[in-house]
Amino acid sequence: MPRVQSTVVVPLDPDRTFALSQTYGELRYRWDPFVREQRLLDGAPAAAAGVRTWTRSRHRLQMVSQYVAFRPPRHVGMRMLSGPRFFESFSGGWNFVPTGDGGTEATWRYNFTIRPRWLAPVADRVGTFVLGREVRKRLAAFAKACEDPEVVKALGGRQEAAGNSH
Repeated sequence: MPRVQSTVVVPLDPDRTFALSQTYGELRYRWDPFVREQRLLDGAPAAAAGVRTWTRSRHRLQMVSQYVAFRPPRHVGMRMLSGPRFFESFSGGWNFVPTGDGGTEATWRYNFTIRPRWLAPVADRVGTFVLGREVRKRLAAFAKACEDPEVVKALGGRQEAAGNSH
């Protein structure tokens, strides 16, 4: 199964870093270049293990995913329930580790398989390139948001934000 990941160190503590990664709505749209629209499903008031989400990307692709892990302020894991037909499977995890100087090392990782399987020898390489570029762009935008006083202020004192992370 192909995997892409990117890591960055941000100046926020893990609680606020995690909270920012889990925002949705206007604050999320402000920093995340991938997400155009997203929401929690089934009336869920906040993100938690088992909660389903719907996301539309800037590419107009749609995905329903489910949190398989939600452990503030350290880890979020999700898996695709339905989405673009070219994915047989898709999952992701975001990890946050304190750096010792008040900052956080954020690592975002995505795993996927392509369908049809006979196309995998070529499609896996293309998918790794495209998703790798996408995760680097998203994480760079996230790091920039972590340094933006207005974004951090909008985050407020939340230690754990409701929302969606993919």
